[in-house]
Amino acid sequence: MRPQRFARVCAAAGLAVAAAFWVSSSSVSAATATANLTVSATVSVNCIVTAGTLSFGAYDPVVANATADLDGSGTFTVACTKGATGVTIELGQGSNYSSGRRMVSSGNYLPYELYSNSGRTTVWGSGAAAVTPSAPSSYAPVVYTVYGRVAAGANVTAGSYSDTVVATVNF
Repeated sequence: MRPQRFARVCAAAGLAVAAAFWVSSSSVSAATATANLTVSATVSVNCIVTAGTLSFGAYDPVVANATADLDGSGTFTVACTKGATGVTIELGQGSNYSSGRRMVSSGNYLPYELYSNSGRTTVWGSGAAAVTPSAPSSYAPVVYTVYGRVAAGANVTAGSYSDTVVATVNF
């Protein structure tokens, strides 16, 4: 091979080696570093209560309810965070309470009571008389039934009677 051509081949080979070195050294010099990003959230216990109604219908103190109680029932809903514990549901005394729950009509009162069971043996109130539901398995609303009773033989004036009872969820 001629000396000039040999020199050119050597120069080309040298450039190829230099280029390969430059490519591999640039790959090595592109270093990386990693770190963990911690992601967090806090899920708070929360509950909501949605109002409901309980309508006793017609109370007849002369015939039908002279000796028979008038029973009624109604519902309301409660939704709490999944797994919430220590939840209690209280029913207040009502707006016209005086030695018991009472509905009012033009200054006249019709006594009644609210219960947590269909046999109407467990008064639903506050404190020790509150209902303690089991921890919810989802946040889906749970429908609660409240059972009411107007005792037989109430000596009351004709009218439309009503009361407002506050349902409270403690969590």
